[in-house]
Amino acid sequence: MEVLQGISWGIIAPILVIQLILLIIALIDLSKINQTNGPKWLWAIIVILGSIWGPVLYFVIGRKQS
Repeated sequence: MEVLQGISWGIIAPILVIQLILLIIALIDLSKINQTNGPKWLWAIIVILGSIWGPVLYFVIGRKQS
């Protein structure tokens, strides 16, 4: 438990909150969108396992533009 006391939560907490918000928004968008650039199941895995970069990649590359 000494490790958790040494962490600067003032810096880490906002990053974790942003990551969680991006993850939720990306998964909601992925479930509502009809077509993506690639299979939806693959984008779901990338979003979930890709930490903060997964949702960013989905919004930049994965969404099919009309």
